[in-house]
Amino acid sequence: MCDYSLEMYLSRPAHEGERYVTTRFPSGSMGLTAPGQPGTAVCMACDTELALADIPADLAARHGFAARERATFVRLDSGVYRDGLRFANGVELSLQQIPAGVSVELVPVEPVKLPFAEVAEETKTRVHELV
Repeated sequence: MCDYSLEMYLSRPAHEGERYVTTRFPSGSMGLTAPGQPGTAVCMACDTELALADIPADLAARHGFAARERATFVRLDSGVYRDGLRFANGVELSLQQIPAGVSVELVPVEPVKLPFAEVAEETKTRVHELV
C-alpha cells in the first residue's frame, strides 16, 4: 500500500531481501525508497513485518523504542495519511512521523510446514508399496 499522497510518483511493490529508507518526497510526504531509486515509492502490503534500524534517539526515547525495532506495516484508521507502523509495544505511528533516513527491511516469512504434507507423503509411499 502506498499512501494516496505518493500516487503522483512512480511506485513498485516491496521485495523480500531488499533494504529501504524513509524518504521525504518533493510533495512533502514521507515514503519508502530503495537505494538508487530515489524518485520511486516502494509500496508495502498491510501486515508486512519490518525491521527498522537507525531510529533517531529522540524518537526512540519519546516512544519507548530502541535504535533497532520490529514493526508491522498497517493502514491507520484516522488521520490524513494512512500508511503507518505498529510497534511491539503497541505504539502506532504514521509513516509521516518517522524521519528521513530510517532503514527498513522486510522480515522474511518462514514457510509453514503443514502436518498433512507428511501424512500425504507417507500415504503415497504406502500406495506404491501395495501396487
